Amino acid sequence: MSIPHLFRCPISLDIFTDPVTLCTGQTYDRQCIERWLADGHRTCPVTMQALGDATALVPNRTLRHLIDRWLSAATTDQHHHLPESDPSLAALKRCLLSDATAAAAKTAALEKVMALASESDVGRACMLQLGFLSVLLPLVFRAAPADRPGRAEEELALQCALSLMPSSPAAPQLDCLNVLKKEASLASFVRLLERGSGRAKAGLCRLLETVATAAATRDLALIVAASPRVWQALLPLLQRQDGPAASDPRASEAAVRAIAAVCATEPARGSAIHHGVVGALFRHLTWWAYGKGGGAVSSALAAVEALAETEAGRRAVARAPGATRVLVRHVFMMSSTNDGSEHAAAALLAVCRESRAARSEAVDAGVVTQLLLLLQSQCGARAKAKARALLKLLKSR
Repeated sequence: MSIPHLFRCPISLDIFTDPVTLCTGQTYDRQCIERWLADGHRTCPVTMQALGDATALVPNRTLRHLIDRWLSAATTDQHHHLPESDPSLAALKRCLLSDATAAAAKTAALEKVMALASESDVGRACMLQLGFLSVLLPLVFRAAPADRPGRAEEELALQCALSLMPSSPAAPQLDCLNVLKKEASLASFVRLLERGSGRAKAGLCRLLETVATAAATRDLALIVAASPRVWQALLPLLQRQDGPAASDPRASEAAVRAIAAVCATEPARGSAIHHGVVGALFRHLTWWAYGKGGGAVSSALAAVEALAETEAGRRAVARAPGATRVLVRHVFMMSSTNDGSEHAAAALLAVCRESRAARSEAVDAGVVTQLLLLLQSQCGARAKAKARALLKLLKSR
């Protein structure tokens, strides 16, 4: 079974949790449409009809009732997936919550959660509505000695949690991620990030990316960004993909995206710079430039651009060995979106505005040719504006 189209919010594409209707007759999840309006939009996202002052949100109780009835019926239809003795999601939840549940039974329950989430949109929607995320995350971040057995169970619980994660950063269910505000939970996060499998590390980085972008975890994002232990566990994942210290490629790319998400928040940038993020990003980009590094190049360049918006970030870029040449290499990238080129040009412009040495180094590295190629490509308006501004700056040096 699939979730009926009318039960999905047109913004998040997730099942409605609190449907409200605009004056245009279109229904949205309350969190999503409030975020849309808070960003300054005054049009209906679907019809693009101007709203003016008519931004009142009317609860759609009829739709909420229909969804509740459908979820109830859908849960009943999933009996064949659940334990024969008590075929209900409530029983599955009780099994995971109970400290008296044997390890083998808890693992079996997690496997059932994973099967339901991956095989059925209905199962995923039901478990999300029933609060399974708030049950699974404590299983991942349990306070325990580092040498305690059971890491496989933690990693399975992590994969289950990721399979239920809402796609919208405004989803209220993401509030349960604030369990990481507890010191013991954050310590468990770091321990698993240091010692878990490559798949687990990639999953934790995805979780960190969600924390950095979700509305419900803004305070947590700053706590995580200020933690030296988090950075000490995260930055080694960007290491070169050969030798005994190599990180899993999936974990490396996920780590770059997580770092970019964290650095997009201005208050977190100072901590990121202090803990050596700039140097780690440029080492990652250097290896990629020579065909030996990871693939999340655009995200790495986005992080560099965000950091270069601060004075401390520009100084860090100027001190990083070969940073200017690395940025020049990425000014013109053969890709379908040219996002990386845009970020590289923007970062280079920020650094060159304040450093005559950086301007000279960029010219020596062939930036003018790269910029002209970028201007002739199908890049976006912002990339072209940055390229023109950089050419004008270099001309007057």
